[in-house]
Amino acid sequence: MFSNKDIFTIVISAEFIIGMLGNGYIGLVNWIDWIKKKKISSIDYVLTSLAISRMCLIATIVLHGILITLYPSVFENSKIHTAVCSFWIFFNYLSMWFATCLNVFYCLKIANFSHPFFLWLKWRTDRVVHWILLGCFAISFFIGIILAPIVSYGHRFHNLIKDSKNISEMFYVSKIQYFEPMTLFNLFAMVPFIFSLISFFILIVSLRRHINQMKLNSKGGRDPNTQAHVKAMKIITSFLFFFFIYCVFCLLVTFSYLITEENLTMMVGEIVAILYPSGHSVILIFGNNKLRKPSFRMLTYR
Repeated sequence: MFSNKDIFTIVISAEFIIGMLGNGYIGLVNWIDWIKKKKISSIDYVLTSLAISRMCLIATIVLHGILITLYPSVFENSKIHTAVCSFWIFFNYLSMWFATCLNVFYCLKIANFSHPFFLWLKWRTDRVVHWILLGCFAISFFIGIILAPIVSYGHRFHNLIKDSKNISEMFYVSKIQYFEPMTLFNLFAMVPFIFSLISFFILIVSLRRHINQMKLNSKGGRDPNTQAHVKAMKIITSFLFFFFIYCVFCLLVTFSYLITEENLTMMVGEIVAILYPSGHSVILIFGNNKLRKPSFRMLTYR
């Protein structure tokens, strides 16, 4: 009979393999195409950066999960705990911002608006993509530095209340001293989420205008522009869905010490949280023609 830890190890190992293979495949295909053509599009450049950041995020989540469930005595070390959690925060925000950049780039490439500011953005982003990604790196690093002391404080506080015998006092203290910093952490995460949401609504407006224009021109069917809109909206929707689930279960992991079955809650939270960097990348593969065709050839190869 498998124990909870055995099941957790098997599931998280499978997710680790799928996530690494999926994101590694994205990076490899774009890198080979870059070598062949001696150039890379802005979207492929962002995709490759996103894949690399997600591989690091997946490795950090798995390391965190294994340490906290299988080697809790090692994880009790304040320096190891702070280091692992700080890396999680950094790669979490880095992949979040890269995914947001991808959503915004899809929006700018596909949406049709004649407003001068929108046209300027569409023209400008291709020329400054390197600086945009570097800015994302700097923001993520800065947030990591800000939140690292909070993580260290949270670890010491968690150990303090863990030994408390007064449950009501523990809960009261945790609400006052620990909830506010973690609320700040999640407020930071709302910024890229809002950018992706705005991109989604811009695509909806653009698609609606395009469909109305087709009706005026007496054109039926789904033209390539409509299909591009729908495909981009599906990708952004999947990101918003996975990202929302990820944030909810990250909160579950963070506040698992307030729940009676702390270890089980932690395991479930880790398993579901890793679906975001793994699952969304699989959807990106099947939503991108250049990535989808080689994958189908490999799957059907005999």
